[in-house]
Amino acid sequence: MEIVLSIVTIIVSIVLVLVVLVQKSKGGGLSSNFSSSNQFMGAPKTADVLEKTTWILAGTVILLSMASTKVITSNAQARQPLQIAAPVDNTEAPDMQSPQPTAVPQLPQAPESTPEPAN
Repeated sequence: MEIVLSIVTIIVSIVLVLVVLVQKSKGGGLSSNFSSSNQFMGAPKTADVLEKTTWILAGTVILLSMASTKVITSNAQARQPLQIAAPVDNTEAPDMQSPQPTAVPQLPQAPESTPEPAN
């Protein structure tokens, strides 16, 4: 369910971005292409439709975000909590009565080479 809500939110967000990009500030945008008055959707109607579409898509993104938050939190509560190990107390002094590790043994040295007598 989380994946479906995420995908739908992404698609609606992309459509919202495209609708906003089609609009132009100060009411120009796509409506300036429809300059003839005998068309079904003239300049004022296009601006109104784009504005309403923007508001509807923005509301849809908000609702989808709230729904996905609700789904994610309810799924997180339904899962079993992880068992976290208690922290180790390292503040005590080391036990000096127990055997301590010995020094690392050193490897034997290679014998020194003696110069061969000259013939």
